[in-house]
Amino acid sequence: MTYGAAARLSKLAAALVILLGLALPAAAAGPVTIAALGDSLVQGYGLPPERGLVPQLQDWLRERGEAATIQNAGVSGDTTAGGLSRVDWTLSGEIDAMIVALGGNDLLRGIDPAVSRDNLQGILEAAAAGDVPVLLVGISAPGNYGPDYKAAFDAMYPELAEAYGTLYHPGFFTAFAAGPDDPAAMRRYMQPDGIHPNAAGVSVIVDEIGPVVRDLIDRAR
Repeated sequence: MTYGAAARLSKLAAALVILLGLALPAAAAGPVTIAALGDSLVQGYGLPPERGLVPQLQDWLRERGEAATIQNAGVSGDTTAGGLSRVDWTLSGEIDAMIVALGGNDLLRGIDPAVSRDNLQGILEAAAAGDVPVLLVGISAPGNYGPDYKAAFDAMYPELAEAYGTLYHPGFFTAFAAGPDDPAAMRRYMQPDGIHPNAAGVSVIVDEIGPVVRDLIDRAR
């Protein structure tokens, strides 16, 4: 083989490698492990193990070819303070990304939004220190604590997401098309306690949040 032919063959081989690399699906970039840090909504309160948020989201991702594993770090009754106390432990394994969905129990206890903000900030700082991308899931406060409380509580999620450059989703219950102000629509997706989604409600939530979790997976890669 002449030098010129060998050079042309080498260039052709390099071009094929590049083309093949571009043709690989995103999931082939390697598996991603996501920790879902949250309360009973993440933990799957009141539902069969396979019908909770984490397993349904896991199935949703796999059906779309995503090589991702979600670790359930949800604890029923947990507050933002509880999440902060265990975030280092949650991130101690081989975690590539984290979903943070906390604050509902802070609302139930009427905790000062400034305290909740500090706790969430500590969680995001821990993730940033470990170079772990985050999807922060917000929640909307009811009006019974007054307009100032509601404004401060509702604002902390998007503000923290912007400050720390995280992905942001406004809340699990925004997935219900008729909105939280329609009691009949909410009952269709809620357990009898009126607080936790049933399996059908979780399915709706997963369809809504799934694409954002795929963005999180892309960031982790």
